[in-house]
Amino acid sequence: MHPIVDHIQPVDRDAGEATRRYLDTLTKPPGSLGSLEDLAVQLSTISGELKPNVAPPAVIVFAADHGVAAEGVSAFPQAVTAQMVANFASGGAAINVFARQIGAQVEIMDVGVASPLTLPGVTLTKLRQGTANMVVEDAMQLDQAIAAIDVGVAAVDRAKRAGAKCLIVGEMGIANTTASSAMLAVLTGQAVASVVGAGTGINPQQQAHKVAVIERAIAARNADPQAPLEVLSKLGGLEIAAMTGAYLAAAAQRLPAIVDGFIATVAALTACRLCPAVRGYLIFGHRSQEPGHDVALKALEAKPLLDMGMRLGEGSGAALAFPLLQAATAMVAEMATFTDAGVSDKASP
Repeated sequence: MHPIVDHIQPVDRDAGEATRRYLDTLTKPPGSLGSLEDLAVQLSTISGELKPNVAPPAVIVFAADHGVAAEGVSAFPQAVTAQMVANFASGGAAINVFARQIGAQVEIMDVGVASPLTLPGVTLTKLRQGTANMVVEDAMQLDQAIAAIDVGVAAVDRAKRAGAKCLIVGEMGIANTTASSAMLAVLTGQAVASVVGAGTGINPQQQAHKVAVIERAIAARNADPQAPLEVLSKLGGLEIAAMTGAYLAAAAQRLPAIVDGFIATVAALTACRLCPAVRGYLIFGHRSQEPGHDVALKALEAKPLLDMGMRLGEGSGAALAFPLLQAATAMVAEMATFTDAGVSDKASP
């Protein structure tokens, strides 16, 4: 178990109930703003405040490579990971565009890119040059997985010190849907074929090959489904471990974390398996087109805010969902009560 787990408290249900009661005094029929009201209540349970604030948000993107890319499981070569990190650093990726739109600070972290990187705007915390090929050997050693979790924890600490009130965690890593699918299949007991999708855009033949590669890796690694750190180290990725650490740290710091798509949700599931109390701090931004995402969401009993047919990663879907959190907090902070507005809160007989 990771020591940060000792610092995670359950969310404040009493604060949520107080917000729920307050929402019913606002100038609207009770419950008429639907899921936005549930979101406001959850944000209150996270912060312990009646009128929480979620701005400014922080975006943290973790990048790492995967040895299993050697098995030909992705439509893109491994070099694309480093090329996209350079794109993030220069502000040209989708996540940069959406982060600017919501006024988010952005940190790009190299936690295990295979190529040497020295780029302004990239935090170098490289633990190794990508994971090993999980078909042949464990993706990483247990101490490396824990070190990657620590990278995520430290990134959240920096964001909090810089004033962040909400976290958006993203990733980049060619073949990381393969690692995530392997982890999810083991953690949930689902058949590999039911959790594997097209990833970056592979064809049906390549998808069948990807399923076979993952099945071989799962059989060879023999990870214990009841030991999430073992599953993470044997089958996961350095960026997935860092994301897991970020979700643990968000809970420890009582910050809402908007979970992105498939890979992010597998990291979130890992964090929740390590510490179930983390679940209350997670808000699920969108439903990915990856079939495994539905499996992961079901395992977490999660209902995403958006469903836009996206499957990019990077934290992009989570960033698009952030304005809904802003709307929920503004509703509580700015709407008039029936008493304030001089409006009757009684229905006509």
